[in-house]
Amino acid sequence: MKRLFTLLFVALLFSSNSYAVNPPDEGMWLPMFIERLNYVDMQEEGLQLTPEELYSINNSSLKDAIVGLASGSAPEGFFCTAEVVSDKGLLLTNHHCAYSKIQEHSSVENDYLTDGFWAKSLKEELKNENLTASFLVRMDDVTEEVMDEIEPDMSESERANAINKVSKRLKKENSEKGKYDVTVKSFFSGNEFYMFIYETYKDVRLVGAPPSGVGKFGGDTDNWMWPRHTGDFAMFRVYTAPDGSPAKYSEENVPMKPKHHLPISIKGVEEGDFAMIWGYPGGTQRYLTSWGVQDAVKKTSPTVVKVRDRKLDIMRKAMNEDKEIDIMYAAKYAQIANGWKYYRGQMKGIKDLNVYEKKKELEKDFTNWVNNKESRKDKYGEALDLIEEGYNMKDTILIPQKYYEEAILQGGSFVMNSFQYFGLYSRLKKYHEQDKIGWKLWKVFEESSKDTALVNSIARDLKASIDGQFEDYSKELDQEVFTALLKMFYENVDKTYHPDILSKIEEEFDGSVKAYADHIYDNSLFVKKERLSNFLDNPQYKTIEDDPGLMFTQSAIQQFRNLLGTVRKANSKIEHGKRLFVAGLREMNPDKKYYPNANSTMRVTYGTVESYFPRDAVHYDYYTTLEGVIEKYNPDEKEFNAPDKLLELYENKNYGRYAREDGTMPVAFITDNDITGGNSGSPVLNGKGHLIGTAFDGNWEAMSGDIAFEPEVQRTINVDARYILFIIEKLGGADNLIEEMTIIE
Repeated sequence: MKRLFTLLFVALLFSSNSYAVNPPDEGMWLPMFIERLNYVDMQEEGLQLTPEELYSINNSSLKDAIVGLASGSAPEGFFCTAEVVSDKGLLLTNHHCAYSKIQEHSSVENDYLTDGFWAKSLKEELKNENLTASFLVRMDDVTEEVMDEIEPDMSESERANAINKVSKRLKKENSEKGKYDVTVKSFFSGNEFYMFIYETYKDVRLVGAPPSGVGKFGGDTDNWMWPRHTGDFAMFRVYTAPDGSPAKYSEENVPMKPKHHLPISIKGVEEGDFAMIWGYPGGTQRYLTSWGVQDAVKKTSPTVVKVRDRKLDIMRKAMNEDKEIDIMYAAKYAQIANGWKYYRGQMKGIKDLNVYEKKKELEKDFTNWVNNKESRKDKYGEALDLIEEGYNMKDTILIPQKYYEEAILQGGSFVMNSFQYFGLYSRLKKYHEQDKIGWKLWKVFEESSKDTALVNSIARDLKASIDGQFEDYSKELDQEVFTALLKMFYENVDKTYHPDILSKIEEEFDGSVKAYADHIYDNSLFVKKERLSNFLDNPQYKTIEDDPGLMFTQSAIQQFRNLLGTVRKANSKIEHGKRLFVAGLREMNPDKKYYPNANSTMRVTYGTVESYFPRDAVHYDYYTTLEGVIEKYNPDEKEFNAPDKLLELYENKNYGRYAREDGTMPVAFITDNDITGGNSGSPVLNGKGHLIGTAFDGNWEAMSGDIAFEPEVQRTINVDARYILFIIEKLGGADNLIEEMTIIE
């Protein structure tokens, strides 16, 4: 589910007199403010816990079972959410969140993607590199401390430097000498600031994952769609040092003893039941203005979709022809495809739901309110003008920028790999030029040993990461992708924005993009592991000085940086204007409860289990069953194939205690919770704080939801907890996992 404006659309957008308190289903709320802002509404909807049981910094609370998953130690951004579901540190998240880790452990001989994986004991659980689990210790309002460092007449860059300075100080003061990870983040477009303190665990092991015929059932076809029949879940476990502290992987480590774990309810859900979701939503743009909406629908999204269409076609063909390639590129393909469909849906949603028109109406109301009073004109009068100026500044470069990001930087793997070698190249070049100048002999002798030691040190560090650079890499497929995307760039981007090196295509390769791409892949160090490894064993300037891959990357990065210089200037105006705009909106509606944009910090959203009407004369029920899997099942289509054992369980109606009252096996259900990317894997909880499902997707009809919440059609798609346990027990045979979880009958 892999990526700005909080006013409730429909009743709220059309009249400045009609703003009211948000209904419970809209909003990604900060946990520390639940008691003040949300608790009464949540009680009325069905919450049965106290504020202290939800969020506490002194006692065990529900927040202590919510986990941010990241690829590294610093929790500046979490790619998914997980939750603790046992007193032994067992984590539940989505299959698509664990997909890259399942793929890393897979091979043609042990294809865990296709067949699934279940550790029947702790010894069988699999180590993962670069996967961390972070627990929120507390969050603090530090707005006053930050604002004390900011002067009214500061430029945007000066303001950013001041914020960065105080953020560094706060991080140092609160990390307890490295025990905690600390981050300070901006809210409400730079009008408020909050500090988040995390304890991060670095030994997170893969415990279980269903076969792709369950965890990825429906594939790209069903992605972002309801009705859904995907068992999108997987399991990890957090390990600690014997004393309970975070530690890197070691055989001495033991399962974590969490402060709180979530009981799992198999009582089921009914329409209208209370449902809350906790997690780490990555980013929304609910305060995006009409100019931003236009750019998204006319420039950004169409460009991304066009480039990814071509890339996915090439990858799909190669993956279908070769099992090894299929496993190797599975995670990359899934990530690209998810974003491709998201942008397609966003374009459609923005148009279908009249988002642009609603934004214009709000901006008109805002302008009228500002112009009503001289003091408001002085304070907020330039807000929308600044935003418009900023968008106008970058109007002509948005499409070239997206082509650089999608077709160049994400084209051939060698581009980002060779970027890491700029430092080594610069050092070798510097020494080479110094030698040519002819330093005095004593100077050469004095420096030469230092130079050699430094170069060798850089080379050793690079060689240590070389396996990662060529992991899941096919030179032939990479070359085909690069060639096709470079051709798209060459033909669709005005030559004003081309990197200088592309002049070679006409001058040396008779206008053939393919011939130029072949030249790179035939001669560059950065497309072949053995070739690059040999260079790092004895790094010489003459070996790398004319490397065509490095030369391409340097030229492309330089021109891209030139573009970004203009983008930064434009964004400074937009950010300044948006800060005024958001502050003005909140002042314009003093009785309205506002929530900030998502920014990969812990949030709570609450609402109910709800069906919906996607279009005229069509009604979607709130749940799906295993019957739907059988209806979609097609052994000749990879996306809709299902494990033989699942078919057998269906035939025998062997559902154990997990069936509905009518004897059917539940698979998924929908709620009207407000979530986005990063919430993948988030727990769906009932009023008692018991887990009833795991969130994994949004719905096609509301793909513009990151920009504008649409309460009538916006839904969250969740795997039913009963289906999760059924798959673990009946399909996976992992009774050991069932036994360690707290299950509410």
